[in-house]
Amino acid sequence: MKNAFSDRASLVPRLMLAEPGRRWVLRDFTGPDGLSLGLAQGVVDHLRELGCLERVSQGPASYFRLSDPELLLSEWVSRYRLDPGRVYSFYWPHGDFLARLKKKLPAEKYALTLHAGANLLTGYVKTDSVHLYPRLEDWGRELAALRESLELKRLAEGGNVHFIRPLYKTGAFHGARRIKGFSVVSPLQLYLDLYNFQPRGREHAEYLRETLERKGGGLA
Repeated sequence: MKNAFSDRASLVPRLMLAEPGRRWVLRDFTGPDGLSLGLAQGVVDHLRELGCLERVSQGPASYFRLSDPELLLSEWVSRYRLDPGRVYSFYWPHGDFLARLKKKLPAEKYALTLHAGANLLTGYVKTDSVHLYPRLEDWGRELAALRESLELKRLAEGGNVHFIRPLYKTGAFHGARRIKGFSVVSPLQLYLDLYNFQPRGREHAEYLRETLERKGGGLA
């Protein structure tokens, strides 16, 4: 059984949650930028076993549909945690780090997440901390260069600028968008990152979802 919530496999639930009423076939998830046929089949099978997905048999026109989006999201957040060991913390002593970030780092080189990212949509949690996913290939070399270019200080512990090495190397950036001049992960990724985060992550995750729904959108 394939894990529907691993990095590349998560393309399937990401796409399904973006279009919850759509009829799906395996080829919708395959191709040059998608999954192998075997991986797609394994993910679909896993989602069916969880009760999130059902197969509608119509001979050659058979398809899958997302039968329980709420269950899918619940199963996902129950399995997903940010790993503290993948967070690299530094200190910016001069006030608004986001202004510094916009000036020094091109938007295609990072994506904001957690409270800093969600606040651009909600303004809900007052915080000086900034969490982001930088797009790095060689973390050992490029992280040090990034810290120096942004003039961040290293403390014995703690900090207010946090670089996260993504658990989802590709999935974390799926659906990233520009908001107020910043690159931000998708609302779905914001929700996943926030949900089990302390402090006030789950509260902010639910407020983000409610805010998007009031505006006629959703997490996708």
